[in-house]
Amino acid sequence: MKSFLSAVAVTASLAVGAASPAVALDKLDWDMQSTYPGSLTQLGTLGKVLSERLNAVSGGEINLKFQEPGAIVPALEAFDAVASGAVQAAWSTPGYWTGKDSSLALFAAVPFGPSTPEYVSWLKFGGGQELLDEIYAAYGIKSLICAVIAPEAAGWFRKEIKSVDDLKGLKMRFFGLGAKVMQKLGVSTQLLAGGDIFPALELGTIDATEFSMPAIDLKLGFYQVAKYYYFPGWHQQSTMFELMLNKAEWDGLDDQTRSIFETVCDANIVYGMAEGEAIQASALAELKSNGVNIMEWDDATLEALEAAWLEVVEEEKAANPNFVKAWDSLTKFREEYKIWSDIGYLKR
Repeated sequence: MKSFLSAVAVTASLAVGAASPAVALDKLDWDMQSTYPGSLTQLGTLGKVLSERLNAVSGGEINLKFQEPGAIVPALEAFDAVASGAVQAAWSTPGYWTGKDSSLALFAAVPFGPSTPEYVSWLKFGGGQELLDEIYAAYGIKSLICAVIAPEAAGWFRKEIKSVDDLKGLKMRFFGLGAKVMQKLGVSTQLLAGGDIFPALELGTIDATEFSMPAIDLKLGFYQVAKYYYFPGWHQQSTMFELMLNKAEWDGLDDQTRSIFETVCDANIVYGMAEGEAIQASALAELKSNGVNIMEWDDATLEALEAAWLEVVEEEKAANPNFVKAWDSLTKFREEYKIWSDIGYLKR
């Protein structure tokens, strides 16, 4: 009987161990420096959702602590902090790091670029993630694409823009490769973190700004200062967000732990896409009720913007071999995808 009970105890212990998904995991207690406030719709909240779900799915073994901008390092210093190992992780978008490598912008948002299904398809099945890994590896960083949001607006202006000539001389906050396009049309651009934009707009340090989609821009209160809100967001038809990880830390994780990170990130992409699409209509209605003029670029303006964008592409290709590789990969994928998109979807 004693031997039998011992055997039962061992069997039960093994069964409990087999049923517990956390037993083989690397237990992590890491900081994740965010480049966005945790209260900011989608841009920040999706980072918090990621943190919470990693903890839940891992049975508490993965504790990725969301740190508000500036809690450890300023928002736009997160890249260097992760690369050096000063923090293990950061919540951001590759487009913030074009000063390190301009090709990273192609993994965040592409002017006149793909919608979410096409973009995610390239990243997952067209070689995009492999190129992103290659580029970031030079800096000691691993990046997991962990969210995507709906098309952004083209920007907030204090006065109506009747032609591209009205853009000349404006000072405008602008993101990523779109900023270089605006510069070609005579706009002086600068990249500001989200929390710095409203005071700059209010004080007149900048004349205009783009930041995100209606539900997010509403939260930041830009409508209190500027009343002309332009669409479509030609520069960001879809925008990717990332979990940046110190590569040495990532490489040291076991396969199960890495799989949990990857799976939760994939789930966060779907969550962000669905939430972003669901919250825009009510935000637009509220903006209108606050006296905002919802404007659309005319064809001539969009044509001028696209022509300037193609000039930027050629300049970036001449300056950066990584840009060439990423652009050629994305372009090839889009050309092949077009065969499907032209016939597979209703055009209405």
